[in-house]
Formats: sequence, C-alpha cells, structure tokens
Amino acid sequence: MGCAGSSRAKGDDPIKKITKPKPWKHSEPITGEQLKRMRDEFWDTAPHYGGRKEIWDALQAAAEADLTLAQVIVDSAGVIVQKADLTVCYDERGAKYELPKYVLSAPTNLIRDS
Repeated sequence: MGCAGSSRAKGDDPIKKITKPKPWKHSEPITGEQLKRMRDEFWDTAPHYGGRKEIWDALQAAAEADLTLAQVIVDSAGVIVQKADLTVCYDERGAKYELPKYVLSAPTNLIRDS
C-alpha cells in the first residue's frame, strides 16, 4: 500500500543507530526510588497522550534494555528514530513519541542509596 512516509523510512534514509543519552542533571538531586516513581508514572500515562500502546510498550522495553537489544526492539516494532538517544521517535503512521531523559538514563546528581 505504501505511503510517502513509509517508503521514505525504508528507502534512502539510513536507520538511525541508537546511542546512550548525554549526561543530564535533574533540577534537584533525587533518589533512585524517586526516579523509579517518575518513570513508572510516565509509562503509566504516556499511552493516554496519543500513539499506539504497542509502540509505547516497545519504547519502554527499549529504554530499559542495553543498546544492542534496544536497537532490535525499535527496528522490530517499526519505530522510526528521529533522535538517536530515543527522545523523539515516530511510528509508521507518523505519530510522534517523545521520551523524557529520565526514562532513558539516570541524572548525574542521582543520590545513590547507601
């Protein structure tokens, strides 16, 4: 059937290789438990803002995996990676998926549990 967006994604544009997000700092130091709560809240609510649940699930699995597995997951799900750190992606229908840095990596000012 092919629309312009899907043929372009599989045609001339190279597949973007996923990279680790750049180090970032939260506005205030947070604990690992606070980071986990923020991530859980994001993943619980993200599908309500649009896009397909199966793409959100694939993005969550990719965000929680190592880079090699993450690449396989997004490729298999048909996710079009706009930014290599996964902060901006699209599905084959053109829906946009934006991931905050805190679901992709821990901040540099994370308070380590003792």
